[in-house]
Amino acid sequence: MNQKLLALYGLKWNPFSPELPSEAIYVPAKIEDFCWRIEHSQVREGGFAMISGDPGSGKSVILRLLAERIKKLPDITVGAINHPQSNLADFYRELGDIFTVPLRPSNRWGGFKALRERWLTHLESSRCRPVLLIDEAQEMTTQVLSELRLLASARFDSQSLLCIIMAGDARLNEKLRREELIPLGSRIRTRLATEFASRDDLLACLNHLMAGAGNASMMTVQLRHTLCDHAAGNYRILTTLAAELLAAAAQRDLPVLDEKLYLEVFTQPSQPTQRRAASGR
Repeated sequence: MNQKLLALYGLKWNPFSPELPSEAIYVPAKIEDFCWRIEHSQVREGGFAMISGDPGSGKSVILRLLAERIKKLPDITVGAINHPQSNLADFYRELGDIFTVPLRPSNRWGGFKALRERWLTHLESSRCRPVLLIDEAQEMTTQVLSELRLLASARFDSQSLLCIIMAGDARLNEKLRREELIPLGSRIRTRLATEFASRDDLLACLNHLMAGAGNASMMTVQLRHTLCDHAAGNYRILTTLAAELLAAAAQRDLPVLDEKLYLEVFTQPSQPTQRRAASGR
């Protein structure tokens, strides 16, 4: 957002941008409870956690919040898988890069052993597990997910070496029901389902974003309710609509975003009826 637009509405940042500072993100009580369990329990005990839900329901935002919060804890190593579609060899390469372990993918046993030794050393020195975050986990292959389960446990499955938090859409739930992945699905200790947001949650989010950015009254009450009615219970749709209105309002130098602007931006113009010329005239 350019400085002119910020000055026009007295904003510190664009309240509807995906690049919000973490302190400006709206965090409902359900998500706060999940983050608290990860921060205060699972990073010490290890194991798998999972966030699942429809696109636009906030899964990636929750991972971002967790990453920033966990990094503030002492003696914690946090890594993220950036290419979940990798085959097994590339998956090992990425783990080696994340945890600074030199690996040769052709020697899978050597890589398996070196990674586990690194995690055990970290655990013995800090009593906290390294944390691995995986967004779009539904893209991971069955082979990679099974390998991760084996990598992350020791002492005949009685000791977790990692805290692994996966986020994915409905396809991840379906994948974990496959016979070969049931052992992994049964090990997920903490789950969060990001469901369709209620109208009250959407409205609370909208109010929170505007107040946090520095202008709680930049949008009329009627327009706020209209946006919530048309967001289909989806936070991403809500902020996308609001961002488009904000850009249009700035272009017109409007001091307040209102219902009239919504109709101008989103109402489709009526198409004139095409008349066929009368034949034989």
